[in-house]
Amino acid sequence: MPDVSRRSLLRAAGVAGAGLLAAPALAACGTSSAAPLRSGRAQISLWTHDPDYIKTFRTAIEDVGLMRGSRFDFGLDITSSAPADIMTRMIAQAVADGNTPDLAGLNVDQFPRVMQSSIAENLFVDLTGTVRPLGDDLLKLSPYSVDGVPYGLESGNAITVLYYRQDLFDTYRVPEDLDTWEDFLEHGARLSTDHKVSVGMISTGDNGSIVNGFLQFLLQRGGGFFDAAGDLILDSPEALEVLEFMTRGVRSGALMALPDPYGSACAAALKSGRLAATAMPNWYNTAGLQANVPEQKGRWRIRTLPRFTGGGHIASTMGGTAFAVLKDKPNSEAALELLRRVYLSREGQILRYRFGGYLPTLASLYEDPELVATEDGYLGGQKAFGIYSAAAADLPLFYQAASMQILSDVLGGQILDALKGRTSPTAALKAGLKAYRQQVKR
Repeated sequence: MPDVSRRSLLRAAGVAGAGLLAAPALAACGTSSAAPLRSGRAQISLWTHDPDYIKTFRTAIEDVGLMRGSRFDFGLDITSSAPADIMTRMIAQAVADGNTPDLAGLNVDQFPRVMQSSIAENLFVDLTGTVRPLGDDLLKLSPYSVDGVPYGLESGNAITVLYYRQDLFDTYRVPEDLDTWEDFLEHGARLSTDHKVSVGMISTGDNGSIVNGFLQFLLQRGGGFFDAAGDLILDSPEALEVLEFMTRGVRSGALMALPDPYGSACAAALKSGRLAATAMPNWYNTAGLQANVPEQKGRWRIRTLPRFTGGGHIASTMGGTAFAVLKDKPNSEAALELLRRVYLSREGQILRYRFGGYLPTLASLYEDPELVATEDGYLGGQKAFGIYSAAAADLPLFYQAASMQILSDVLGGQILDALKGRTSPTAALKAGLKAYRQQVKR
């Protein structure tokens, strides 16, 4: 597509995608005349919100083995900003033919902003041909695909497992291998009554945390918000069952209601031993536990999630960040080459696990001898890949749609009302669905 036509489409779609764009920002539009770089020094402009990605990419370009045979000599120009700001600024700059990145880190919650009006198609390199040789071995493309076309490569598998304090489970006689959430909540209610200890947490703070916590359980139960075609599937028995499970857990004290799963209240609950378990993704090991309770090293373990009696999976997922290559730029070919080496090779995925704790997105690596033999010191020397391997093999697929943000906005308050007992789970979901359909006019 000619560059001017592409920018015209971006202009038409930019207000909705960027959200904060004002009309004057759409006025300036030029045409880049620089030729594509085919080899030599490639100074890649990389935008991300997370210092760990910066460290990972900087380490990767200095890794002789990982870069061997490349036509490019990579350097990095880093821009660090909040996830929402990266998306807003990137779209705004693209519309104005301004300074866009070559390689952009896209938080999973922000990606729906480019799923409308062909924004992704006009901004990013189509990765279909890049990922095709990997087939089903490459996981978690669905959250960053539009009409079946992948535009981003996930940084880590973000597998949700159950973290639990082995010492407290032993003290309070909670079996480590409880099979179902129903059994788990029974023990949780007992611990809450007898010892004021909970075995899970539910966010009751900001809208995003509330909805993401609900979605994490819903995906495990076999439900979701949208299907692969982008159609709403929230109006389901699974959604009601999950919200009833959450409200029952909060009411009994088995699940602790916390305003922020990463804030001071959660840290205090962890330090005091009042929170003895929680279902969270693998990254919570470093971002939550090690950050807040380093002194509890050796006391925590992980396992796959207890099952819902009605069915579903033994794992779930929450969060994530994909990297996308901006198309039709002088460095597009070089940026794609860098992304392919760091994100789609065995060596790149192991490097990212070593430096950032990002679980592989290549399914075959869950049987890799080097990773399988890895012992997690914080988890008492547990060989965590024995758990992650089983979980990755049963990980639910997660699909998004352009109206994801609308659904999140109208659903969070309703879920909170149900958790606080101000309405029933049935009424909460009904009200959220009604508000969503009114906004999207379906």
